[in-house]
Amino acid sequence: MVDAARARKLADRIQQIVAEMLERRIKDPRLGFVTVTDTRITADLREATVFYTVFGSDAERADSAAALESAKGVIRSEVGRQTGVRFTPTLTFKHDPLPDSARQLDDLISAARARDAEVAERAQSASYAGEADPYRKPEEDEQDGPSAL
Repeated sequence: MVDAARARKLADRIQQIVAEMLERRIKDPRLGFVTVTDTRITADLREATVFYTVFGSDAERADSAAALESAKGVIRSEVGRQTGVRFTPTLTFKHDPLPDSARQLDDLISAARARDAEVAERAQSASYAGEADPYRKPEEDEQDGPSAL
């Protein structure tokens, strides 16, 4: 096992290398607008999971996944060359559903805000069912006289 800080540094470096490779060296036409969001590496530094998002449709996601799988060997050899570790970790590319989940949560929050605004609008024109202030005041009790307990 290695130090967690070293593993995190290596994961960050792998993320940078993969992002640079996708931007500059990988020229696969199937590769869409891919963003590397995170990289996680196992404690023994043998396997790295690279999370990515693709801007576009499901077909573009599938094409980008196929392009990443075909370029995995080239990317891994570049990671090994630039990091200088004894054993170059195997790379696994995984689509990151986080942006899609965030978008869905944003939609739900905006719908809730719209409903809250509608309720607030109805509340301004509403009137009380009984008196405006249903509570008894202390001065009313004194006017009634002493209470018989």
